[in-house]
Amino acid sequence: MKTKISIIGLGYVGLPLAVEFGKKYDVLGFDINKERIAELENGYDRTLEVDEQNLKSSAGLKFSSNKEDLKSCDIFIVTVPTPVDEHKRPDLTPLIKASETVGSALKKGDIVIYESTVYPGCTEEDCVPVLERVSGLKFNEDFFCGYSPERINPGDKEHTVTKILKVTSGSTPEIADKVDALYGSIITAGTHKASSIKVAEAAKVIENSQRDINIAFVNELAILFAKMGIDTLEVLKAAGTKWNFLPFKPGLVGGHCIGVDPYYLTFKAESLGYHPEVILSGRRINDNMGAYVAKEVIKLLIKKSHKVDGARVLVLGITFKENCPDIRNSRVIDVISELRDFGCEIDVYDPWADEAEVKHEYGLTLVGEPGSNYEAVVLAVAHEKFRGLDVTSLKNPNGIIYDIKGFLDTKLVDKRL
Repeated sequence: MKTKISIIGLGYVGLPLAVEFGKKYDVLGFDINKERIAELENGYDRTLEVDEQNLKSSAGLKFSSNKEDLKSCDIFIVTVPTPVDEHKRPDLTPLIKASETVGSALKKGDIVIYESTVYPGCTEEDCVPVLERVSGLKFNEDFFCGYSPERINPGDKEHTVTKILKVTSGSTPEIADKVDALYGSIITAGTHKASSIKVAEAAKVIENSQRDINIAFVNELAILFAKMGIDTLEVLKAAGTKWNFLPFKPGLVGGHCIGVDPYYLTFKAESLGYHPEVILSGRRINDNMGAYVAKEVIKLLIKKSHKVDGARVLVLGITFKENCPDIRNSRVIDVISELRDFGCEIDVYDPWADEAEVKHEYGLTLVGEPGSNYEAVVLAVAHEKFRGLDVTSLKNPNGIIYDIKGFLDTKLVDKRL
């Protein structure tokens, strides 16, 4: 029987994967968002991960929001988001609902592969029971599962999906081989077959947890060095001359991976009676950096005799990273919220972000163009589009410039993180 693949969830992760599989297989790209499906059918990807030409080159790819269409597929790849709730606990709602959708289309012999970030054990302990309940089938007898963690880096046009080595796994040795061969057919960078689904899940969640801890370390250094009057980036540049020094920079840590994955790992650890120390302390440091930056801006305003209440502040950038429109879990909002608490009037300018999405997610109205005569300008995201911006013309003569990203010429800024 000819393989037909369904990709469940067509966001930053699912769409590039669907496009690549569609160049070799019959693929159904499924998403519950009908507007998203209509845009993709017209060759437009609002995430800007895939251009119109690449979409059209995927001859085997079709799109649908109709669950009935899934019944023609025999491999299901789930790429829905796995966020945290307001209490920083894993929110498996999208994953469970996707599993229910897949379960309603599941047949004997089918394979379900999960790519979403989860804690070790989630696929078999949380998702499989849903698949069994809805389908009435038996796991590892009637249907099988795999796990292959996504490693997409939004906005990165160099490390695209086929150029990133893929970890694969399966619920039986035979299925592990099939899953590995499936991904191996499109991933030019190669694959690594993990010994079990749990190992693959754990590998994913520690990749970003490690990065989170490393950034927390340099963020703590930034706070310390600021008290000493030392420029952190200059220190890191000097330390980086040693061959084994890891080149991490301080900053706001958000997004759908680094700012979320550690909470999945700590949730699982605490459910087993172990309370992580290093992971959670790193998260606390990173979660508080937005408020720290805002207070540094306030100090600079006071030093230049500005009245804080009513001070006009321009924030450059709202996306969670540079050169992409992704605003999920952007910690720039922490800077904005803290400045507002001090009474500042905030304008946010970001040529990459979607105005409607920002309004819906954060209640902010973006400015179409930056104004002038601001008391403070805060560079929050290092978009290349900001490189040609004359930031000094945006502030008043006595205004201040704070550079979170170390992006601007040091001669132009009053302080940087």
